[in-house]
Amino acid sequence: MITDKIENAIFYPLKTWTEQSNSNWNMLIGIGILSLIVGIILIYVFQKKMGMSVSDERTNQISLRSSLVVLCGVILCDLIFPKEYMWQIFFLFKYSLAFIASGIYLAIRYKKDFLS
Repeated sequence: MITDKIENAIFYPLKTWTEQSNSNWNMLIGIGILSLIVGIILIYVFQKKMGMSVSDERTNQISLRSSLVVLCGVILCDLIFPKEYMWQIFFLFKYSLAFIASGIYLAIRYKKDFLS
């Protein structure tokens, strides 16, 4: 299966690297937490800039599509990330990547709809 090839090519070397020392493990956790915080901040800032608290048709549609981006990111990462080892770390990265993707979507929509 293609996901097994991806797991062996990308994630198994990452597993061996993190098992070499505790500092590698801590670095991976730190990067995951930092990227999660960046994603949350991106979503928060652009939702506030667009006025998502006031619900109208345009901002409601943008909010729903942003949620769809998060859902698609979580599903895609569930398909790709391995479930046999380091699942806690990949759980963290799954949501951080989904939030960053949603934040990027909101930034693009903000630039396109509100700055033009």
